[in-house]
Amino acid sequence: MLCIYKTTENGLQAVENVSNGVWVHAINPTHEEMEKIVNWGMEMDYINYCLDQDEMPRMERDEDYTFILLRIPIHQPESDIPYTTVPLGIMILGNKMITVCRYESDIFKPLINGKHRHLKTGKRYRLALYIFLETAARYLNLLREINRATELVEDRLQKSTQNRELLELLKYQKSLTYFATALRANEVMMERVQRTQLFNYYEEDQDLLEDVLTENQQAIQMTNINTEILASMMDAFASIISNNLNVVMKALAALTIIFNVPTIVASFYGMNVALPGETQPNAFIFVLALSLFLTAMATLFFYKRNWF
Repeated sequence: MLCIYKTTENGLQAVENVSNGVWVHAINPTHEEMEKIVNWGMEMDYINYCLDQDEMPRMERDEDYTFILLRIPIHQPESDIPYTTVPLGIMILGNKMITVCRYESDIFKPLINGKHRHLKTGKRYRLALYIFLETAARYLNLLREINRATELVEDRLQKSTQNRELLELLKYQKSLTYFATALRANEVMMERVQRTQLFNYYEEDQDLLEDVLTENQQAIQMTNINTEILASMMDAFASIISNNLNVVMKALAALTIIFNVPTIVASFYGMNVALPGETQPNAFIFVLALSLFLTAMATLFFYKRNWF
């Protein structure tokens, strides 16, 4: 899908034709759309870089273009790993900018909806900085979602005797690993961008780049903290699940012994030998009372030892 945007007097508007100062945004482009992008000046190799799931962030600069690749977060609830990262390519070509990504991302919605008043598609480097900023903000939002999700799993784990919750936590731990790797790579790329002084033409751009680096560093620290907490939590709850299972086994063992007490008494009085009180008319009541008494004593014994 190809979307073309341009800043007009009414703000950011979708247009049909490519002209000076436009932003072309390609989401999982088809072969025909790729050919259009190539005709607009972006080489096919760079398009393939943007669509490769394993590409890492970097920056390449030439006289005619500046290519920036970063990894952005996405949320896929139906996937085995609900939170992961994918590459996003930014190609600045003369008087236009092209972004290419395999997946649709929420980081572009604030840009399209006019969240940033000073966003202008003609100022291509500032637009790239706003994409950096929204990427860092999206990381922070998804990290908060992971926190809330792990808290819900934590509540269920306290009474769990199965591995389902631990496997769910493992998914979030994998997500945090992907986030940490991508954020560190993004930081290296942004620091290189800062050293090249690409964004030093306007003072506002310099301040915006500093804000981006600060937000990205905050996301890195938050990811590291969450990773450590989640790893400790998984170790702790593995022990809790084992303890919960031991409690269940203790209760089952106690119930087995309690239910066996009447059986033992009945077995003695079911033998074909002379037994005390067998000639008494109330022998059955005596045996029943003895069984109930021993059962009550066994129940009290296990209750005092907190086996229930």
